[in-house]
Amino acid sequence: MFENAEVIYSYSRAQAIEDGVLIDVSNTAKDAGFRIPVALTTAVWADCVAWDGDTSQDENGRLWDVLFISALEARRNRNSQRIVFQILRVKQGSNQLFPVQLVLHIGGGDHGEPVITIMQPNED
Repeated sequence: MFENAEVIYSYSRAQAIEDGVLIDVSNTAKDAGFRIPVALTTAVWADCVAWDGDTSQDENGRLWDVLFISALEARRNRNSQRIVFQILRVKQGSNQLFPVQLVLHIGGGDHGEPVITIMQPNED
């Protein structure tokens, strides 16, 4: 049906990473057990990883928490392309844990290869 259709606009994963819309965390994700590229949306990074407060937390540790829980959920739900799960994280200016819901989506990359994007439920 769309075989001869003209593409009006496309936005690749590589462009999204270059523009900062997605943050490639594949190197750290490998240590957490992922075997394919992983990226976080900037909203997930800002809410669950970014930290400019005191030294009781750091971004590396917070990123590890997101990826470790994501990897556990991916293994538990092996046959799903979209996995909704919850993590606990500390908000800036607080020392209490708050739940946040995230989505792990396994889809096709720019060349059809499998890739993972971790996002908030309202993102796609």
